Amino acid sequence: MRRLILLLRRLLVVALGAVTVWLIAFVIFDFADQRLPVALAVACTYALAAYVVLPRAIRIGLRLLQRGRVPSYTLTSDGFPGDPVNLALIGTMRQLRTAFAAAGWSEADALNLASSWRMVRAFVLNQPYRAAPFSTLYLFGRRQDIGFQQPIGDSPRKRHHVRFWAISFNRAEQTLDTPSFWLDTLRPSDDERALWIGAATRDTGFSLTRLSFQITHATDADTNEERDFIVEALEKCGAIANFRLHRPSERFEIGRVNRYVTDGFVAVAELVSPENAGFTLDNPPCPP
Repeated sequence: MRRLILLLRRLLVVALGAVTVWLIAFVIFDFADQRLPVALAVACTYALAAYVVLPRAIRIGLRLLQRGRVPSYTLTSDGFPGDPVNLALIGTMRQLRTAFAAAGWSEADALNLASSWRMVRAFVLNQPYRAAPFSTLYLFGRRQDIGFQQPIGDSPRKRHHVRFWAISFNRAEQTLDTPSFWLDTLRPSDDERALWIGAATRDTGFSLTRLSFQITHATDADTNEERDFIVEALEKCGAIANFRLHRPSERFEIGRVNRYVTDGFVAVAELVSPENAGFTLDNPPCPP
């Protein structure tokens, strides 16, 4: 019976794929082709297919297959594995912001139409944009709470960057190695001591996402190196203390995640209060 149910689900996914292709090729493109020049018709069809139709079809397909799992990585809006979780910092929002400012990193702008247009322009013209927005990834059932970046040279196409999701430290301390740790949870307040779960990667150019073919940054596969780079930068400025490595529970999938290679270790450290470290947002010890 289980095999029959699995076969039926797979057949439904195949049928969903066929309907999706038909909708894109024979409905959307045909409609656009009758009203627009060919180049514009192709561009409009691509935009609707990559950013509207395919993401929704993928999410429906994942629900049909019931792909539920305890992640050691973030999720894209399509429900696919995103960046692996490889960093955790303990402290308040103020401590987090001050620590990265001290290391010469910039907080990412919120993703909206204005910042997206500025990012596209900077990307095409290869102009600096230190506070460029991040694409949205999900953990704990919500998008990232905050992100930081450091450009590599003057190009917006290459950068070190990390996204963070906050979880109440008291809750995380009790459930770090259990599936309940990863369930939907509310973001703690900015002045609350929290565990900031981070996913750090290094952008190296641009590429297309799998299946939905959306334009995105290409990333370096070695996320261990990026994790270590951030830890070293924060340690150099005295912004963290009590550093250690934590291996996720065996419930997690360790090894190759999506297109990344990870050793499965999460770097854990406590954020140092600016008063104790002797620096502020306006007086960082480590210039960019």
